[in-house]
Amino acid sequence: MAGPLEGIRVLDASRVLTGPFCSMVLGDLGAEVIKIEIPKTGDDTRQWGPPFIHGESSYFLSVNRNKKSITLDLSKEKGREILYALAEKSDVFLENFRPGVTERLQVDYPTLAKKNPRLIYCSITSFGGSGEYRDRIGYDIVLQAMGGLMGITGEPGRPPVRIGVALSDIGAGMYATIAILAALASRAHADKGQCIDISLLDSTVSFMTYMAGNYFATGKNPERMGSAHPTIVPYQCFETSDEQFITVAIGNDKLFQNFCKAIHRESLADDQRFSTNPGRVINRGELVPLLEELFKQKPRDEWLRILTEGGVPAGPVYSLQEVFSDPQILHREMIVRIKHPAAGEISQIGIPMKFSNTTPEIRSPPPLLGEHVEYVLGTLLGYDEKRIAQLRSEGVV
Repeated sequence: MAGPLEGIRVLDASRVLTGPFCSMVLGDLGAEVIKIEIPKTGDDTRQWGPPFIHGESSYFLSVNRNKKSITLDLSKEKGREILYALAEKSDVFLENFRPGVTERLQVDYPTLAKKNPRLIYCSITSFGGSGEYRDRIGYDIVLQAMGGLMGITGEPGRPPVRIGVALSDIGAGMYATIAILAALASRAHADKGQCIDISLLDSTVSFMTYMAGNYFATGKNPERMGSAHPTIVPYQCFETSDEQFITVAIGNDKLFQNFCKAIHRESLADDQRFSTNPGRVINRGELVPLLEELFKQKPRDEWLRILTEGGVPAGPVYSLQEVFSDPQILHREMIVRIKHPAAGEISQIGIPMKFSNTTPEIRSPPPLLGEHVEYVLGTLLGYDEKRIAQLRSEGVV
């Protein structure tokens, strides 16, 4: 079965992570994605490493499957002519240039909308297309810091910690995906495209959810609490006797009763200090040390068995080796092997979206730089071999 976005064509002029993550999701869902790269060098992440797999960057390979690559010099008139022709045949244009660059290159929304009024144009920037920070340069760590994530992440009394993956980048990529899908739905009845403005800063701030709610309610800045939760106790990880870690998530008082029964500490459930969640939050300084001492008495897997059998939400803190050998993750096909023309057989994270009637799939590996020039120019735009060869000699593609 075809993917749910079969028939949608995405022209992707983005690079690094945010835009490529968005276009990978759209590609996984069945869209045809044409990735526009700089001649000779390509996407920045083609050089990000080590590690490399037979010369191919593992970073680039992780977010660029289901795409066709064409190199295009947009600073040249002939390069822009090709882009305009492709825009006329596309549904979505995606870019993450710094503000002002698309105007200088003449590939901004007003220009492309004249070529194709039904085009959905998605612009992703660090700080947004307006405001006093508009022209600032930002990378994920800067946005994690300014958006609030780092301020609440880390151990008490220690420096802020960046979340281990580029969550501001990935989150903005997800918002871009959602916005594009919404714009496609809107176009179905309005028959007109529109411009989408996605900011990494906006996206990161939106993640604050209940932490922002706590601040709005109290006026107090949340403190860094490690793995603990500000309004639920116990809800954190504990070290076990084998120097591993286990997470426990006691989201209500009934679960706390189950927890106390499973660990043979029923008296804790009857203690007025701990019998309700507000009490446990107020008295976490007394309860948590008791639990820390208890969990160090048995190894991780034994605690997992005890808590799981007792109906208590708990899980191990996995290394990536454990993640990709877990039977449930394997059953859900969240690791797959595909063949790449240069890197050979490579592993990829599977597609997390499952459909009953339409099937997302990995149809093609991450492309080699400029691998699909002949397909894009010849098949889609009708250029003959002589014309393509001329464009190559002029450095346009």
